[in-house]
Amino acid sequence: MDAQHRDQPAPTVGEVGELDVLDRIVRRLPVGDPMVGPGDDCAVLAAPDGRYVVTTDMMVHGPDFRWAWSSPEDIGWKAAATNLSDVAAMGARPTGLVIALAAPQDTPVTVLERFADGVRLAVEALAPGCGVVGGDLSTSSTFTVAVTAFGDLAGHAPVLRSGARPGDVVAVSGELGRAGRGLARLFRDGVDGSGEPSRTATVASGADADPDVARQRRPVPPIGDGVLAAETGATAMLDLSDGLAIDGGRLARASRVTLDLDPRAVPDAFALHGGEDHGLLATFPAEAVLPGGFRRVGEVRDRAGHDVLRGGEPVPTTGWDPYADWDGATG
Repeated sequence: MDAQHRDQPAPTVGEVGELDVLDRIVRRLPVGDPMVGPGDDCAVLAAPDGRYVVTTDMMVHGPDFRWAWSSPEDIGWKAAATNLSDVAAMGARPTGLVIALAAPQDTPVTVLERFADGVRLAVEALAPGCGVVGGDLSTSSTFTVAVTAFGDLAGHAPVLRSGARPGDVVAVSGELGRAGRGLARLFRDGVDGSGEPSRTATVASGADADPDVARQRRPVPPIGDGVLAAETGATAMLDLSDGLAIDGGRLARASRVTLDLDPRAVPDAFALHGGEDHGLLATFPAEAVLPGGFRRVGEVRDRAGHDVLRGGEPVPTTGWDPYADWDGATG
């Protein structure tokens, strides 16, 4: 590209218009194997055993991500990964995503193209065979992403939060606390008190980033372990989106039990309360051989007045809460 054209600003979504933006995005996204894909009023997905799981999640600039420390590819990756992990937490295989975007009028089209690239990279890495089967575009003063994900149970019963039993093993697949540590470093080094990028904000994307920061921006949920857990007879399971303590409390309340965590397996506050790792928390019968990347982190006990214990001591069931934790800044 010559210098004259390289210096010209990229066209914005307001200048290009919806149809051209859609065309630029769709050509970059994985298609998967739907019966009917993008282009009609609805996609058509197969439900081989007559059932499917469905989930949705929203990401809003400010409480859920910051441009100060995220690339468009990061946001696309994270939007896909957080929904794929919810499908996996039911013991299902992801089969399709529907993505709706609302972007300010002055957003460069390249931002949406790069967002689509991030979605593609995440799906290819985490859930090969899944595709983006539809979506919508709109405009808003706040960049907003909403993703709906579908999954195939392949004949297995869904793994609910409510099936844990006293004597079961508590197990985790995926990382604990890395995303929380990364977020703490980003708030410390990435923005100043106003929420705007600071002069010391030198965090990089992808492989160049601090490992914990990289996990905050691009979580790597163990999608395949969800199906393995279902096949192994997991009694309960959920996605670790808000932190082990708060999500463990949700499982404990749904199952009317208490989880007692091993301090050696859950060594610090980040492992307990740090959110956005998007691993899997599951319970298994005591005699089960833990599948895939699952490792033992505790035991299910009779309901004892507290949702979660650590070495027998009560743990506050707190973690990431956008209503309580957002400071109102965007960055």
